[in-house]
Amino acid sequence: MSPELISILVLVVVFVIATTRSVNMGALAFAAAFGVGTLVADLDADGIFAGFPGDLFVVLVGVTYLFAIARANGTTDWLVHAAVRLVRGRVALIPWVMFALTGALTAIGAVSPAAVAIVAPIALSFATRYSISPLLMGTMVVHGAQAGGFSPISIYGSIVNGIVEREKLPGSEVGLFLASLVANLLIAAVLFAVLGGRKLWARGAVTPEDGGVPGRGKASAGTGTGTGGTGTGTDGAGTGGTGAGTGTGGTAPAAVAVRPDQETGGAEGTGIRLNPARIATLVALVALVVAVLGFDLDAGLTAVTLAVVLSTAWPDDSRRAVGEIAWSTVLLICGVLTYVGVLEEMGTITWAGEGVGGIGVPLLAAVLLCYIGAIVSAFASSVGIMGALIPLAVPFLAQGEIGAVGMVAALAVSATVVDVSPFSTNGALVLAAAPDVDRDRFFRQLMIYGGIVVAAVPVLAWLVLVVPGFG
Repeated sequence: MSPELISILVLVVVFVIATTRSVNMGALAFAAAFGVGTLVADLDADGIFAGFPGDLFVVLVGVTYLFAIARANGTTDWLVHAAVRLVRGRVALIPWVMFALTGALTAIGAVSPAAVAIVAPIALSFATRYSISPLLMGTMVVHGAQAGGFSPISIYGSIVNGIVEREKLPGSEVGLFLASLVANLLIAAVLFAVLGGRKLWARGAVTPEDGGVPGRGKASAGTGTGTGGTGTGTDGAGTGGTGAGTGTGGTAPAAVAVRPDQETGGAEGTGIRLNPARIATLVALVALVVAVLGFDLDAGLTAVTLAVVLSTAWPDDSRRAVGEIAWSTVLLICGVLTYVGVLEEMGTITWAGEGVGGIGVPLLAAVLLCYIGAIVSAFASSVGIMGALIPLAVPFLAQGEIGAVGMVAALAVSATVVDVSPFSTNGALVLAAAPDVDRDRFFRQLMIYGGIVVAAVPVLAWLVLVVPGFG
């Protein structure tokens, strides 16, 4: 049995044990990387650790640390309230706002993980407050990032178009961008319909204070009474607060206790007040965006630095934030990616790609390359995989039976749409950013959805973009 095949079978065993024994998959993957790297690939410790994703480790820790501080001091609550007011209480629009926001960020030049790191914590905090499926909100963010990810001025688009030019293949910058945009937009529409979007539309408009339930927290005209600290209203206003007297046919809203960190918001009820800590946190979040997009600074290191500044200024607000860093997710992702690094170091990825490229049937080779791109990209760098697979496609593209424009677009879609996988950078950021969820359950949801995408999208991209022979 070849070393490459052994390494793949070990990965399968890791998945089986993690699924059936509830052992952290990252810890298993570290052990597998040590065993396969030492016994099969003849790597020393330095060779094994070469695959450790140090940059992703810092991004996961830094971003979750910064947004844990934002949650602790109420800044994310303020942002959620602001988002509700922006869409006039239509929470059904928020997933699409997040989709468009991440798409706009990547289209103008943000690296996809940086855009997801910025938007996902806010989006998932909103999902928690308004009982929106975290799977819906998280996947909308990731697919939004990929929708804009291949614009002619984007990072992904520039890299892939550069590879196409270097390999002297026919290319279409606009065609590549539209293929990714349309594919992710259609997937997002299906997700919205399947994961509760229709119920969100039926919910109607809400206020930032009602927790997503129409009517709660609002006063209305009708029959009401209030005696000795109890107020009731027929429009769904709950009991509580302070009241006196009785009345019929007028308004008798339940009084609302205002906490020190809140202020009245006029017709929209109570709202979170901006205090110095929250203002500083908002400035830090803006600084993160500017540093990453404007100055191309590392998102993880920038987030850690900003978090340390906030922690130093307001230690009481930030004391519990370190404990809220998604350490189990960090272990899982870093372990799996370290093992994938061992696979790359020992040539397993190249071995699989060259085996497919040698097939004499161009259309069959094309769909298999799309599947390899999707499967490997679910665990590794999407752009790195495309950089390896596009040159492998050159021999049968030169035969003229496969259109180069359609093939490159299909590879790009297949290799990036799977970034919803919890083992990819974007999926890991979504998993780490979700507050107050059962992370094991959310991880399984992302893994199942990622598996569906890996199974379905490559063949669909092949049918739509490759079989007709575009380019």
